Amino acid sequence: MKRYLVFLSLLTWAFTTVTNAQLPPVFKQPIATGLKKDPRVRYYLPPERMIWRSDATGKYIQHADRLLKVGNGQAELVNKDLTVLKNDKSSKTGFLIDFGKEIFGGLQITTGLMRTKTPVKVRVRFGESVTEAMSDVGGTDGATNDHAMRDFIIELPWLGGLEVGNTGFRFVRIDLLEADTELLLKEVSAIFMYRDIPYLGSFHSDDERLNQIWATGAYTVHLNMQQYLWDGIKRDKLVWIGDMHPEMMVINSVFGYNEVVPMSLDLAKAATPLPAWMNGISSYSMWWVLIQRDWYLHQGDMKYLQLQRQYLVGLLKQLMTKIKDGKEALDGNRFLDWPSSENKPAIHAGLQAMLVMTLTAGSELCHILKEAETARACDEAVAILKKNVPDIAESKQAAALLALAGLLPAEQANTVLSKDSTRGFSTFYGYYMLQAKAMAGDYQGAINNIRDYWGGMLDLGATTFWEDFDLSWKENAGRIDEIVPKDKVDVHATYGAYCYKNLRHSLAHGWAAGPTSWLTTHVLGIKVMAPGCKVVKIEPHLGDLKSVSGSFPTPFGLIKVNHLKMPDGKIKTTVDAPKQVKIIK
Repeated sequence: MKRYLVFLSLLTWAFTTVTNAQLPPVFKQPIATGLKKDPRVRYYLPPERMIWRSDATGKYIQHADRLLKVGNGQAELVNKDLTVLKNDKSSKTGFLIDFGKEIFGGLQITTGLMRTKTPVKVRVRFGESVTEAMSDVGGTDGATNDHAMRDFIIELPWLGGLEVGNTGFRFVRIDLLEADTELLLKEVSAIFMYRDIPYLGSFHSDDERLNQIWATGAYTVHLNMQQYLWDGIKRDKLVWIGDMHPEMMVINSVFGYNEVVPMSLDLAKAATPLPAWMNGISSYSMWWVLIQRDWYLHQGDMKYLQLQRQYLVGLLKQLMTKIKDGKEALDGNRFLDWPSSENKPAIHAGLQAMLVMTLTAGSELCHILKEAETARACDEAVAILKKNVPDIAESKQAAALLALAGLLPAEQANTVLSKDSTRGFSTFYGYYMLQAKAMAGDYQGAINNIRDYWGGMLDLGATTFWEDFDLSWKENAGRIDEIVPKDKVDVHATYGAYCYKNLRHSLAHGWAAGPTSWLTTHVLGIKVMAPGCKVVKIEPHLGDLKSVSGSFPTPFGLIKVNHLKMPDGKIKTTVDAPKQVKIIK
């Protein structure tokens, strides 16, 4: 890790001096016609380790460790420090490399002066786990090429280079395919593509496990901030509005304002003229309203909010037509999250709660936009909906949403949420379960859940958080960054359900990053009280922690906070905030 971070720092100059680049003069048309600048940068990373090779004798693979060196990506007219792969009539030669962290991008392969100029055929397999990179598409483990190619055959040039791949990965396997063939490899580097933005928010406590969880959530969302805000970097690489809410809350806590949020919201709006539901899911259209409210609360961008007026008012009016006898009667795909998708009473309870939350948020936004009539209609609809409290249906998803909507006492919801610890959690709705526990004052319980559940993924080798997870998966499990021993359970190949069975399961999914925002809001204790962070409340809940410090981005600059628990249990707090921000303690 340290080796290629040094390499990255050496390359920083090259990427910071082209910010004002334009097309060469031979292009006569104005830049505005057809030119689109990629908001991302590209870095080339060497592998960190060689995990597996088909031959350890040196007969078929020679000098494999040379692939771990830092290169320059340039083919050269001398054969120096090359890795040699050979096939005879019976051999099949290949190797598996590890780039150390989950990244998004592809692969740059540079070749040497081979004996013939005939292109050399190789098979390239990307994987978020070792097992995925070692598996076949369509095999029993469920490997796929859905949304992004992760397993394909290419031809490498004589004395040249090739860039290939557009997916999320950490591991790559390369196999030489044809008999009686030799391949000279100068370099195999990962192409790392991401938005080069600073981590303004921070979180540091005396518990390194929580610190790592906070950082992993931040990095998971960062990877999904590509041209638009995606759900996952392997699959689906799409803008799913429900997924965006926890992602947006992480962005508020870590990066502050970023164009990827309004761009993605507008993309979904443009693709979904009313009366259609966003992504075909009624709850996702409701998440769009909730995101607009929380984005405005943190960023205070009145010009952007005003642009949403027509669609927002139209959507709120449409939602109010989906109330029958005081109960939600939403059509479209009735969905909360995948683990609750077969529990219809729980879905009804969750949608009832979400409709209350959405119309409440809609009323707030309409008051700001001076849409008094729609605001009044929202308030009246909420009053009607609150008279009907559905059964929880033994669902932690439903319990959390009912508490957040004020339809169920938080303490009662927390009884359900605390049963069997994190059993029934999901990486998406786990965020709202943590929020409901905070409403009940069970901060210590939530901290413990974060350590166990999200920390459980780290224990299995994760460097980003997953589309789904169950703590029971840890039992007798192998790690995702190793060839799983025969007496261990292969987590990636074995588990998963619904649309994420086995190796189709995404191991870098933005909706799973909620603890990053939760730790900032409730443990560091930074809660935005007025639009644009003009008023911020500092109220830490350290639980069993002794110290917490960190920072939080606002439109006016950073708020820096330090909390220290004294011997008598009281917390000593120091705050450094921009003068434009009113701090309430």
